[in-house]
Amino acid sequence: MRFYVHGRDRPGALDGLLRLAEDHWSYMDRFADRLLLRGPTLSDDGEEHTGSVHIVDLADREQAERFAAEEPYGRAGLYSRITVDPVEVLIDRGPDGGPEAPHSLVTGAWTEAPRDPAGARPPEADDRVAFAAALIDGDPAHTTGIVAAVRALPEEAVALVRPLADHLAGGGADITAQRWRRGGRSS
Repeated sequence: MRFYVHGRDRPGALDGLLRLAEDHWSYMDRFADRLLLRGPTLSDDGEEHTGSVHIVDLADREQAERFAAEEPYGRAGLYSRITVDPVEVLIDRGPDGGPEAPHSLVTGAWTEAPRDPAGARPPEADDRVAFAAALIDGDPAHTTGIVAAVRALPEEAVALVRPLADHLAGGGADITAQRWRRGGRSS
Protein backbone atom coordinates (compact mmCIF):
# COMPACT_ATOMS: atom_id res chain seq x y z
CA MET A 1 0.00 0.00 0.00
CA ARG A 2 1.10 3.53 -0.62
CA PHE A 3 0.84 6.24 2.00
CA TYR A 4 1.07 10.03 2.07
CA VAL A 5 3.11 11.08 5.10
CA HIS A 6 3.35 14.82 5.78
CA GLY A 7 5.07 16.31 8.80
CA ARG A 8 4.39 20.04 9.34
CA ASP A 9 7.25 21.88 11.05
CA ARG A 10 6.78 23.45 14.47
CA PRO A 11 7.68 27.14 14.63
CA GLY A 12 11.38 27.48 15.39
CA ALA A 13 12.24 23.96 14.16
CA LEU A 14 15.05 25.05 11.82
CA ASP A 15 17.96 24.50 14.24
CA GLY A 16 16.74 21.00 15.03
CA LEU A 17 16.19 20.22 11.35
CA LEU A 18 19.75 21.25 10.56
CA ARG A 19 21.15 19.33 13.52
CA LEU A 20 19.29 16.12 12.56
CA ALA A 21 19.56 16.41 8.77
CA GLU A 22 22.06 13.56 8.39
CA ASP A 23 19.95 11.32 10.67
CA HIS A 24 16.89 12.13 8.53
CA TRP A 25 18.78 11.35 5.29
CA SER A 26 20.16 8.10 6.68
CA TYR A 27 16.67 7.05 7.79
CA MET A 28 15.21 7.84 4.36
CA ASP A 29 18.06 5.92 2.67
CA ARG A 30 16.61 2.78 4.29
CA PHE A 31 13.38 3.34 2.33
CA ALA A 32 14.90 4.66 -0.93
CA ASP A 33 13.46 1.85 -3.05
CA ARG A 34 9.96 2.43 -1.59
CA LEU A 35 9.78 6.24 -1.80
CA LEU A 36 7.71 7.37 -4.76
CA LEU A 37 7.87 11.05 -3.89
CA ARG A 38 9.65 13.07 -1.24
CA GLY A 39 10.72 16.57 -0.45
CA PRO A 40 10.26 19.58 1.76
CA THR A 41 7.36 22.00 1.72
CA LEU A 42 8.55 25.60 1.66
CA SER A 43 7.47 29.12 2.57
CA ASP A 44 5.84 31.32 -0.07
CA ASP A 45 9.22 32.69 -1.15
CA GLY A 46 10.69 29.17 -1.34
CA GLU A 47 13.39 29.95 1.21
CA GLU A 48 12.20 28.35 4.47
CA HIS A 49 11.49 24.69 5.22
CA THR A 50 7.91 24.26 6.50
CA GLY A 51 7.51 20.47 6.46
CA SER A 52 8.43 17.13 4.90
CA VAL A 53 6.37 15.07 2.45
CA HIS A 54 6.83 11.40 1.60
CA ILE A 55 4.78 9.01 -0.51
CA VAL A 56 6.01 5.61 0.59
CA ASP A 57 5.05 2.07 -0.38
CA LEU A 58 4.69 -0.10 2.76
CA ALA A 59 2.81 -3.27 3.67
CA ASP A 60 0.05 -1.66 5.76
CA ARG A 61 -1.04 1.28 7.90
CA GLU A 62 0.85 -0.05 10.92
CA GLN A 63 4.13 0.11 8.99
CA ALA A 64 3.26 3.58 7.68
CA GLU A 65 2.54 4.81 11.21
CA ARG A 66 5.85 3.33 12.36
CA PHE A 67 7.67 4.97 9.40
CA ALA A 68 6.27 8.34 10.53
CA ALA A 69 6.89 7.77 14.25
CA GLU A 70 10.51 6.67 13.83
CA GLU A 71 11.49 9.43 11.39
CA PRO A 72 14.16 11.52 13.22
CA TYR A 73 12.47 14.93 12.82
CA GLY A 74 9.17 13.58 14.15
CA ARG A 75 10.86 11.64 16.95
CA ALA A 76 12.59 14.86 18.05
CA GLY A 77 9.25 16.71 18.20
CA LEU A 78 10.06 19.06 15.31
CA TYR A 79 6.65 18.55 13.68
CA SER A 80 3.46 20.19 14.93
CA ARG A 81 1.34 17.63 13.09
CA ILE A 82 1.92 14.42 11.14
CA THR A 83 -0.58 13.14 8.57
CA VAL A 84 -0.57 9.51 7.39
CA ASP A 85 -3.16 8.64 4.71
CA PRO A 86 -3.40 5.75 2.23
CA VAL A 87 -3.33 6.85 -1.40
CA GLU A 88 -3.86 5.52 -4.88
CA VAL A 89 -1.33 6.92 -7.32
CA LEU A 90 -3.02 8.34 -10.41
CA ILE A 91 -0.06 10.05 -12.14
CA ASP A 92 3.66 9.44 -11.67
CA ARG A 93 5.77 11.02 -14.38
CA GLY A 94 8.99 10.80 -12.39
CA PRO A 95 11.48 13.57 -11.52
CA ASP A 96 11.88 16.40 -13.98
CA GLY A 97 12.45 20.10 -14.23
CA GLY A 98 15.55 20.09 -12.06
CA PRO A 99 15.89 21.65 -8.61
CA GLU A 100 15.67 25.20 -10.02
CA ALA A 101 12.22 24.69 -11.51
CA PRO A 102 9.43 26.00 -9.28
CA HIS A 103 7.32 23.22 -7.86
CA SER A 104 4.21 23.22 -5.73
CA LEU A 105 2.45 20.67 -3.60
CA VAL A 106 -1.31 20.82 -4.09
CA THR A 107 -3.45 19.23 -1.39
CA GLY A 108 -7.14 19.01 -0.65
CA ALA A 109 -9.53 17.05 1.52
CA TRP A 110 -13.26 16.53 1.31
CA THR A 111 -16.06 14.45 2.72
CA GLU A 112 -15.83 10.94 1.32
CA ALA A 113 -16.87 10.90 -2.34
CA PRO A 114 -17.71 7.84 -4.45
CA ARG A 115 -15.03 7.17 -7.07
CA ASP A 116 -16.10 8.10 -10.60
CA PRO A 117 -19.75 8.54 -9.58
CA ALA A 118 -21.03 8.64 -13.16
CA GLY A 119 -18.41 6.26 -14.55
CA ALA A 120 -16.73 9.21 -16.25
CA ARG A 121 -13.04 9.12 -17.08
CA PRO A 122 -10.85 11.55 -15.15
CA PRO A 123 -9.83 14.62 -17.12
CA GLU A 124 -6.46 14.54 -18.86
CA ALA A 125 -3.86 16.22 -16.65
CA ASP A 126 -1.45 18.86 -17.92
CA ASP A 127 2.14 17.59 -18.34
CA ARG A 128 3.26 19.89 -15.52
CA VAL A 129 1.35 17.70 -13.07
CA ALA A 130 4.27 15.38 -12.32
CA PHE A 131 2.56 13.33 -9.61
CA ALA A 132 -1.00 12.98 -8.33
CA ALA A 133 -2.58 10.60 -5.85
CA ALA A 134 -6.09 10.26 -4.46
CA LEU A 135 -6.41 9.94 -0.69
CA ILE A 136 -8.61 6.90 -0.18
CA ASP A 137 -8.85 6.44 3.60
CA GLY A 138 -8.91 2.66 3.31
CA ASP A 139 -11.60 2.18 0.66
CA PRO A 140 -10.35 2.62 -2.93
CA ALA A 141 -13.97 3.00 -4.09
CA HIS A 142 -14.10 6.36 -2.27
CA THR A 143 -11.78 9.37 -2.26
CA THR A 144 -11.21 11.76 0.61
CA GLY A 145 -8.63 14.10 -0.90
CA ILE A 146 -5.75 14.68 -3.27
CA VAL A 147 -2.02 15.34 -3.18
CA ALA A 148 -0.16 16.45 -6.29
CA ALA A 149 3.32 17.70 -7.20
CA VAL A 150 3.21 20.27 -9.98
CA ARG A 151 5.93 22.10 -11.94
CA ALA A 152 4.41 25.55 -11.42
CA LEU A 153 4.06 28.20 -8.76
CA PRO A 154 1.16 27.68 -6.30
CA GLU A 155 -1.54 29.81 -7.95
CA GLU A 156 -1.04 28.17 -11.34
CA ALA A 157 -0.62 24.73 -9.74
CA VAL A 158 -4.10 24.96 -8.18
CA ALA A 159 -5.60 25.75 -11.59
CA LEU A 160 -3.76 22.80 -13.18
CA VAL A 161 -4.95 20.29 -10.55
CA ARG A 162 -8.50 21.64 -10.12
CA PRO A 163 -10.16 19.56 -12.90
CA LEU A 164 -8.78 16.31 -11.46
CA ALA A 165 -9.60 17.30 -7.85
CA ASP A 166 -13.14 18.35 -8.78
CA HIS A 167 -13.62 15.06 -10.62
CA LEU A 168 -12.42 13.02 -7.62
CA ALA A 169 -14.51 15.05 -5.15
CA GLY A 170 -17.63 14.89 -7.30
CA GLY A 171 -17.82 18.71 -7.36
CA GLY A 172 -15.99 21.83 -6.27
CA ALA A 173 -12.96 20.58 -4.33
CA ASP A 174 -11.30 22.85 -1.79
CA ILE A 175 -7.60 22.65 -2.73
CA THR A 176 -4.58 24.72 -1.81
CA ALA A 177 -0.94 24.81 -2.89
CA GLN A 178 2.36 25.67 -1.33
CA ARG A 179 5.92 25.74 -2.58
CA TRP A 180 7.66 22.36 -2.59
CA ARG A 181 10.98 20.92 -3.74
CA ARG A 182 11.67 17.37 -4.84
CA GLY A 183 13.89 15.76 -2.21
CA GLY A 184 16.50 13.07 -2.01
CA ARG A 185 20.25 13.03 -1.67
CA SER A 186 22.18 14.88 -4.35
CA SER A 187 24.16 12.56 -6.59
